[in-house]
Amino acid sequence: MIKSQQKSTKTSIISLLKNAIIIIIQTPIGGPIPLKKTINVVAAIIENDQNEILCALRSPEMSLPNRWEFPGGKVEKGENIFSALEREITEELGCQIKANKLFHENTHEYETFIITLICIKANILEGTPTASGHAKLVWLKRDNLDSLKWAPADIPAVTALVNE
Repeated sequence: MIKSQQKSTKTSIISLLKNAIIIIIQTPIGGPIPLKKTINVVAAIIENDQNEILCALRSPEMSLPNRWEFPGGKVEKGENIFSALEREITEELGCQIKANKLFHENTHEYETFIITLICIKANILEGTPTASGHAKLVWLKRDNLDSLKWAPADIPAVTALVNE
């Protein structure tokens, strides 16, 4: 009985050591792989009187250059999503909006970070959207939205809009 327990214990220890060796071998030099940062981003779904949606082309200097997105930005600590979106649109597009209701939420994992994209329907209260950080702004009908090359995180919201 004792020899059986010793053999079982020895087998368990060997199994643990094998697993530890595999983990060490899979860990890159310099330490474990760091966890990806998750970023909460709000995006405006702004529709005009002609039932067109505002789309923004990311500039060549931005990450994901020359991809289309719904305009918006990061939610700052202590901000709610609606006030964050209103602030971001004022900063990015130089106009004032009213963030009305949550439309779509999606989490997408990129190579170096994870984004939770929160799309909110909004309407313009004052001013005209102007591309300052973006390369271009366009208004498109829902049926034409999927003709653009979208940032991957925005694609589920595009699909939801087209099917709405």
